[in-house]
Amino acid sequence: MSLLKSSSVETRPLVGITTYVTQARWGHWEQEAALIPAQYVRAVERAGGRAMLVPPSKEGIEETLDALDALILSGGSDLSPETYGQEAHPETYGVMPERDDAELALLTAALERDLPVLAICRGSQVLNVALGGDLVAHIPDHYGEDVLHRHPERRPVEHPVRIEPASRIGRILGTDELSVRSWHHQAVGRIGRGLRAVAWAPDGVVEAVESDEHSCTLAVQWHPEVRALADPRHLRLFEALVEAAGGARTGAVMTWDRDSDSPLAEEPGRKSLRRTTGTAGAR
Repeated sequence: MSLLKSSSVETRPLVGITTYVTQARWGHWEQEAALIPAQYVRAVERAGGRAMLVPPSKEGIEETLDALDALILSGGSDLSPETYGQEAHPETYGVMPERDDAELALLTAALERDLPVLAICRGSQVLNVALGGDLVAHIPDHYGEDVLHRHPERRPVEHPVRIEPASRIGRILGTDELSVRSWHHQAVGRIGRGLRAVAWAPDGVVEAVESDEHSCTLAVQWHPEVRALADPRHLRLFEALVEAAGGARTGAVMTWDRDSDSPLAEEPGRKSLRRTTGTAGAR
């Protein structure tokens, strides 16, 4: 009996999720580990994809991208101000130069391939910097403290965001306002090449950007993975990414229309894709 899988077997799109390296303890044994909250993995799987964790490394970037159908840039600690030409702020914390360098290189290569990308929290900042933008190093210095984007004790907070209805993210979410979970003190500043802001907090902080130069490059400052299993609106971002990943295999392009009966609608000159919640097309 052959143990080889048939090439006709359908496989789920493989979504890479960037991780960070930190000290972890197993009983009395402590060592470095590449980690990511499991909520990212569960959101990808609920959306119909299969997750692969991508540790921070500048080695083997092309081989990694060869294996992936889409990429999620996950959240984490502050991006180094050196990456966008500024000096460290007194509130800057947790800078990991190895992770910064690895993710900027990985993302740049992914964008050159037009690989579907969903950037979350820190990931949205990495995307903006990779495309020549910069960051607001500490939100209260520029926007005041009327809206909290993280608890003073570095815990998550909730606040509403206003979303441009005609944007891709607006069409995916199907709403122009959403309550989100945030945990950050840096934010997108000068917008990078090809990106445009499409969502804002009540104080004016940019909460989402998307690319006009790539087929599916989306970025949100909030954490949709936290609510994805309980709120279908947050899950839709992961569904959109998985659908785009499946379409990238066949050359089809995903489009979303909030006013249609189906979340996917055909545009002139483009193939429409029927959203799935299970397997996608074979490689």
